[in-house]
Amino acid sequence: MVDAKWEPFRDLMVMQDRMTRLLDETLGRIWKEEAPRRVWSPPVDIIERTGEVVLRIDVPEVNQDSINIRIEENNLIVEGERQFAKETPDENYLQIERPSGAFQRTFAMPRLIEQEKIKASYKDGVLRIVLPKKEVTQPRLIIVEES
Repeated sequence: MVDAKWEPFRDLMVMQDRMTRLLDETLGRIWKEEAPRRVWSPPVDIIERTGEVVLRIDVPEVNQDSINIRIEENNLIVEGERQFAKETPDENYLQIERPSGAFQRTFAMPRLIEQEKIKASYKDGVLRIVLPKKEVTQPRLIIVEES
């Protein structure tokens, strides 16, 4: 039997992403996509490394200045907006599938993250957030001496 490492942070993120997509699909069918989407959810990859957790969020054509990252009550919140703009006034769209408008993603932060050292960068439409892990102190055995 192979021992599998339980990774609750990763499992929670996968479940959160699946629930977000399920709600988006369900509401889209209910409203039949007649109303413009006001909030969309960009896809995220979460990678755990030895000393850090890295989030890579696809937000192409989003102006870096419109991205806001904050921490509230142990949640990392990433929000912003992708503007929809016609390149020329004579364009006539036959189909629009790429979402525009506001987006927001919320991630529960485990206690092992050093919140003060979080860094973010943006390149080629990918927002990269690095969450450094705290150094884990090893358990220490204390010997009880006779009095």
